[in-house]
Amino acid sequence: MSVEELRAKIREIPDFPKPGILFYDITTLLKDRVAYKESIDQMLEPYLGEKIDVVVGMESRGFIFSAAMAYQLNAGLVPVRKLGKLPAETITVEYALEYGSNTLEIHRDAIAPGQKVLIVDDLLATGGTVKGTIELIERLKGDVVGLAFLVELNSLKGRDRLDGRRVTSVIQY
Repeated sequence: MSVEELRAKIREIPDFPKPGILFYDITTLLKDRVAYKESIDQMLEPYLGEKIDVVVGMESRGFIFSAAMAYQLNAGLVPVRKLGKLPAETITVEYALEYGSNTLEIHRDAIAPGQKVLIVDDLLATGGTVKGTIELIERLKGDVVGLAFLVELNSLKGRDRLDGRRVTSVIQY
C-alpha cells in the first residue's frame, strides 16, 4: 500500500477541536486492517536491524503504534503519560502548548542508563510534546535513537524544533 493510499484512509475534519483547525482523524485508517498493518510496517522500516532496547509510546494515540512496533523490534515498551496517570515514582516535565501548558511523566525506573530508545507517536505537529518526552528520557540517561511518526504536519515545523534529531514520518501534509 502506497503512502498516498494510506493518506486517503485518513479523514480530515475541519474546525475540530476549534475553528480554523483541520484535524487528521486516523481512526478511519486504524479500522482498515491492511492500512493499519502497512502503517506500522512503514513506521518500522527505517529502524529494522538497529539495536533498540525500548520503544516509548506517547499518550495516547502513540500507544496504538508503539506497542506493535516494540513487539516487532523485540524491545520493551514504556508509556509516557499525562500527569497523574502512572502509579509508581515518576519524573515530570512541563511543556508549552499553543494554548497553555501540559505535564508529562514517566516512571523513574522505566529507562536504564544507556538504553537505546525509539520514541513513537501518531503525529508530529509543533514538536512540543516530543521535546518534553526527549527531556524525560535524557534525564534518565537513555539514548534517543529516533523519533517515528505516522503523520507529520510540515507547516508547523516541529522537525525544526528537534535539534537535528533523526525524525521519520510516513505521511506528510
